[in-house]
Amino acid sequence: MGGCFSKPKPVEVKIEVVIPEKERSKEEMSPNGKASPLIYKVNGTARHYHLEEHPIASNPYHNPKDVVEASVCHVKDLENGQMREVDLGCGKALLIKESGEFYAMGHKCPHYGAPLVKGVLSKGRVRCPWHGACFNISTGDIEDFPGLDSLPRFQVKIEKEKVYIRASKQALQTQRRTKMMAKCISLSNYNLSSTNVLIIGAGAAGLVCAETLRQEGFSDRIVMCTMDRHLPYDRPKLSKSMDSHPEQIALRPKEFFRTYDIEVLTEMQVAAVDIKNKIAVFKDGFKMEYNKLLIATGNTPKALSCKGKEVENVFNIRTPEDANRVVKLATSKNVVIVGASFLGMEVAAYLAERAHSVSLVELEEVPFKKFFGERVGRAVMKMFENHRVKFYMQTEVSELREQENKLKEVVLKSGKVLRADVCVVGIGAVPATGFLKQSGINIDSKGFIVVNKMMQTNIPGVFAAGDTVMFPLALRNNKKVNVPHWQMAHMHGRIAALNMLAHGTEISTIPYLWTAMFGKSIRYAGHGEGFDDVVIQGDLDELKFVAFYTKRGPRRWLWCGRTASCAESQRSDEVVAVASMNYDPIVSKVAEVLAAGRTIRKRDVETGDMSWLTGKGS
Repeated sequence: MGGCFSKPKPVEVKIEVVIPEKERSKEEMSPNGKASPLIYKVNGTARHYHLEEHPIASNPYHNPKDVVEASVCHVKDLENGQMREVDLGCGKALLIKESGEFYAMGHKCPHYGAPLVKGVLSKGRVRCPWHGACFNISTGDIEDFPGLDSLPRFQVKIEKEKVYIRASKQALQTQRRTKMMAKCISLSNYNLSSTNVLIIGAGAAGLVCAETLRQEGFSDRIVMCTMDRHLPYDRPKLSKSMDSHPEQIALRPKEFFRTYDIEVLTEMQVAAVDIKNKIAVFKDGFKMEYNKLLIATGNTPKALSCKGKEVENVFNIRTPEDANRVVKLATSKNVVIVGASFLGMEVAAYLAERAHSVSLVELEEVPFKKFFGERVGRAVMKMFENHRVKFYMQTEVSELREQENKLKEVVLKSGKVLRADVCVVGIGAVPATGFLKQSGINIDSKGFIVVNKMMQTNIPGVFAAGDTVMFPLALRNNKKVNVPHWQMAHMHGRIAALNMLAHGTEISTIPYLWTAMFGKSIRYAGHGEGFDDVVIQGDLDELKFVAFYTKRGPRRWLWCGRTASCAESQRSDEVVAVASMNYDPIVSKVAEVLAAGRTIRKRDVETGDMSWLTGKGS
């Protein structure tokens, strides 16, 4: 059996459980009058276990030498709703004033280090300006994603109208805080072939699910399994930072999984799931029983079906090794990329400065036309052409030619022949759900797993998350959609975990994604599938713009007050998504408006008046 951990031996060990701070509010009194924290079981019930006090949790300033205190401003220096980055001498903090109260916490987003002072403050939380992660200003806890860690929170006091911050020097340096987590209770009857929670897939959804369970006090066995040879890693970097090694992009170090008893079985493929008997059958014949199951297998890249498809040096980038190999082979060589997808365009941008030539083949007329619209797509295309990327649009590959079994040429249906030493294929993906066809789990015609607002499938105890699901999106009136992006996978994993513990939590988040090319980023929030129009503000030629995607709203009927025959009211065009380049933090601002449930009308964005962002518009 493959895995990152050696085969454990059945042993009797001391119970050791660490409970998140928020669980303390759920404490019940034990017979001796002392609080005993609840430990969730997989069936949603709870048991009591002794809690060994965590020294840092009981006193975050337990080491006086690690503490700094400084006056950072006058109480009148900040108005309500303002943020300021302040220096304490040995590090910086984010100072916030909201509803007359001051709060202090880490000033950098733990995800990629964005300055949160440039983000958006709204109703008790700060949203990152780069990728949309949200943090509670009272606790520092992460509430929306991407990213795994929360922010350190610092003490604030007011003396003689001066604001003082007291902080840990270490926290000021790290700018991140991992939530407290439970550990597994190992029992003498430990069974290798049985687990309480089995997570198939070790991407963002799977890892966040496992971490959330531990954060909520879940103390039974958790097993993650993956076809990959690595522990969970930052998959978006495969196309954005292609020369990164697995250990450089690991989401958590190996010690983390050992510390919190999250088992990861690598190079293990599930071949079938027996829903009736709650057994996962692996390709090598190994079987594992489970109580709760999360399916987070992601997608499988589509391969070319043309003549010569088996020739060497043709890649679907799926692993760090794939990306590393492409960079090595492409340096100073001729590269052909098939598909102007996010992956294809990001790979083209990364290789443009390294390869001798980069050619991109796409069936559509303009890159990203269906996602960003034609005008934005053309602006992006022009940027690529300025960096020596050559486009071959409205055609596709008919043949791959080889010399000594290595790629030599790519032949297009248009008749054009391109020199090619390396070919990268980015023509989309299909859900990795083939092993579930006979399982009884509800799968749609495209292979996506259908789930409800709690990420539950039609089978009790079976959940699904990430790129492989169709789920109800509140932003689009609970229409079932597929959102195959990093932030959404995180949230799916969290919601699935909470509902494994019977919390009854429904998903409610605004999709947020980004793509990076030539040192520039396009940020996007919402769900613009099937948009009717695009309203552009700014300058596309200068690549400084914001694009609002609008769609005709639902029919609304006017009650005439006399008969049941009533007239249809005018259907208004509403903003369903936004994209920007060099226009921060507009996307995060719009995401907060949409998250608040407010409707943005097309007429609001056509005028250029941004008062609607603060609720002062129409």
